[in-house]
Amino acid sequence: MIHTLVVGQFSKMLGNLVEILNEADKYAGEKKFDVAVLLHARLAPDQFDLMQQVRIACDTAKLGAARLAGTEKDAPVHADTEATLAEIKARIESTVAYLKSFTAQSFAGAAERRITQPRWNGKSLSGEEFLVQHVIPNFYFHVTTTYAILRHNGVPVGKKNYLGAMPYRDAA
Repeated sequence: MIHTLVVGQFSKMLGNLVEILNEADKYAGEKKFDVAVLLHARLAPDQFDLMQQVRIACDTAKLGAARLAGTEKDAPVHADTEATLAEIKARIESTVAYLKSFTAQSFAGAAERRITQPRWNGKSLSGEEFLVQHVIPNFYFHVTTTYAILRHNGVPVGKKNYLGAMPYRDAA
């Protein structure tokens, strides 16, 4: 299940984020303004802008996977210098490629693994607690905030854009 959530679902949502950013680019073109205006927008003055929201969503996904798999030292490092739509989309795509390098076996023992971070002051969570209490909520917070910033600024996206394609089947 960890693989399905971390690799499958996070990859899907990051892909949906690329599509939402494409809609933002299209909207800026139609309205004849620089898409960078949207990339630096925020919902509140003390909140991170859209670019930082995307960076944190990517970092949460890649570092969450790496910590759960016990391979944090191998996680790719991003410089946090993206300034354009193309650069932030490239970061998303590189994060998805990294996530897809994990197999279900990569997460063997992950639920029991003790995970810590420097800012936790010597405290730890089990892998399951880390995933459920930190990684999943943090990832969705930043993806949702990115969506909300764009929606607030008039980009015509809705729940279907956020959720993306669904594996519907004919009812039996």
